[in-house]
Amino acid sequence: MSKSKRLLELMLTVNQKRTFTVRELADEFGVSKRTILRDLQELSELGVPLYSEVGPHGGYRMLQDRMLPPIAFSEEEAVAIFFAVHALRHYDSLPFEAETVSALGKFYNFMPQDTRDRIDQMKNRVDFITPKRTAHLPYLALLLDAAIYQKILHVEYQSQTGCSTREILPQRIYARNGLWYCSAYCFEKQTIRVFRCDQMKFVTPSLPQPKNPNQILTTIQKEMDNSKITGNSVPILADLTGRGVERCEAEPWSEPMLHIREDRTGWIEGLIQRNDLPYFANFFISLGKDISVKDSPALVAAIRDILAELDVKYERGKEEG
Repeated sequence: MSKSKRLLELMLTVNQKRTFTVRELADEFGVSKRTILRDLQELSELGVPLYSEVGPHGGYRMLQDRMLPPIAFSEEEAVAIFFAVHALRHYDSLPFEAETVSALGKFYNFMPQDTRDRIDQMKNRVDFITPKRTAHLPYLALLLDAAIYQKILHVEYQSQTGCSTREILPQRIYARNGLWYCSAYCFEKQTIRVFRCDQMKFVTPSLPQPKNPNQILTTIQKEMDNSKITGNSVPILADLTGRGVERCEAEPWSEPMLHIREDRTGWIEGLIQRNDLPYFANFFISLGKDISVKDSPALVAAIRDILAELDVKYERGKEEG
């Protein structure tokens, strides 16, 4: 095996292993320990993050920031990556902001000039209109990490009613209209809630963390099922025009409840939490004639309450005018 091929396969091997010894690698590649030591030194000089541990049980291990092996991209694939990142250009905060800039810089610097020109022109010819926000979002990476590894977080949250502290278990984060949101199980409310990430004033891992996140999720599902039985949720049913369907399709909560007919009209059917009635009432009011609520007394009552408040407000304004 040539040296260059051995170095490439060695890089693949050490990326797959968490810990290893020189003897293990020497036996696997059929070379001497001295040769493996020289190869590891060359990989380290190339930027592979290796850490040496001495002692009777010592060896080598990869640091957390492991490197991927060399990957060959076609020109179209490289342009597609730039295109995908370009779609997020109006977001001031991203979970991997510094890493994104670094990765794109590596791509761009090693591309032929004609490919660079193509990418530069693409930036000027296509855009993804997103409201420009100035919100500070220092915890996006932590929220995403907690969603991936199912970690409970302690959060100081500023809502419209004031500042509160909560324990949450993030499920996912997503961006919409220039804002970032986190869907998470709230232990205080015992249900899945959606939190504005820019309204999280302080976020830290809760201690101690559960040893079995899957068991936590099982318990959460039981609590949510029990809340449906004990009356914490209310049914909603509403018909939608085609335009109403389009509006609802843009809402993250609609996926399990939105049903679409062949003619692109549809309906919403499902259960919502009782304390979410004001939100849905306001949203359905915004749909105007494109929605018709059916067999949902609690929701209809909430809609009527909001409309009555608006009527009083504008009647008073008329009198004052």
